[in-house]
Amino acid sequence: MNSDRCMPAVGNRWTRRRFALALPLLGALAYLHPRQALAGMVEGAQPLVRASRTLMGTRVDIAAAVGNGRDAGAVQQAMLHAFAEMERLEALMSRYREGSDVARLGAAAGRHAVHVAPEVMQVLRTARRLHQESAGAFDPTVGALRGWHFEPGHEAAPAPEEIAQALRLVNARHLVLDERAGTAYLARPGMGLDLGGVAKLPILQAGLQVLERAGVTDALANGGGDVLVMGRQHDRPWRVGVRNPSAPAQLLGVLELQGRGVVASSGDYERGFLRAGRRLHHVLNPRTGWPTEGVSGVALMAERVEDVNGWGTALMVQGAAAAPAWHADHAHVEALVASADGTPWSSPGMLAALRPVPARAG
Repeated sequence: MNSDRCMPAVGNRWTRRRFALALPLLGALAYLHPRQALAGMVEGAQPLVRASRTLMGTRVDIAAAVGNGRDAGAVQQAMLHAFAEMERLEALMSRYREGSDVARLGAAAGRHAVHVAPEVMQVLRTARRLHQESAGAFDPTVGALRGWHFEPGHEAAPAPEEIAQALRLVNARHLVLDERAGTAYLARPGMGLDLGGVAKLPILQAGLQVLERAGVTDALANGGGDVLVMGRQHDRPWRVGVRNPSAPAQLLGVLELQGRGVVASSGDYERGFLRAGRRLHHVLNPRTGWPTEGVSGVALMAERVEDVNGWGTALMVQGAAAAPAWHADHAHVEALVASADGTPWSSPGMLAALRPVPARAG
């Protein structure tokens, strides 16, 4: 995982900060300096097979435990198939890919329904359910806010009047799904979808499922702070570090996962820029059309992707004050919510699960 320094703003740009709130610990990580992330293997430890690709606007890493007669070459081949599957799904769900299901839905908005792949339908169902359960805090139709651009070198903020006009088209109740026919429909012209907050975890999960079908039972996938695991890292659990929001080069603690597990994180750290002294980032509030305020990051831990998917984005919209009540309704999920001032709120289970950081966390 890339852990470049947090650089100062240059002009009106805020360079990308790679301080995801959660990150896998696969080697000898001292974290005295952010460039030491994924520094290497613990001396004498059994090897991991690793591979990385740029997908979904971030770096995706896969690591698998080998040894005990496992064929590293076969694991590497399985990883190639896993990345191919993730690339296929990204091509279906990206709003930036011409011809993707998401792009076709936007082009047909207000005119006709569009046949979508079953994987896309499943993500759309999740997005619509999240919209209902979060009272609109999560809304996939923020894709109508097309004036925002966070790509490095192409950053742009729309004018307030442009935001106000686009907000009229942000309402997931106008996303119509016909599962029997396999179609989706955006009911008003000009509507658009952005599945960035809800598609990444299912895509990472699909990659792990490819590995599992190939006989790989112990693996980890990380995409921009979303970490999924299956099995173990040889004779111990997989370890995921949770950063200190007020000092990102340090860790609050280490989470241990084995069997099936996920640590999902959302935050203002991946894409953003400065404009008129205000830091603007890619997580948009569907109620205002502007980037969320008050929460810098969210980390959620559970056994199932379905229990955390999309909720990091929703909690950034709802604010840190909503976290205790949300956790009371989602007691099977452990949570850490960092306020913009760096102050973290943690559920009791998250505090109990966080292990101390040893001098060499591996």
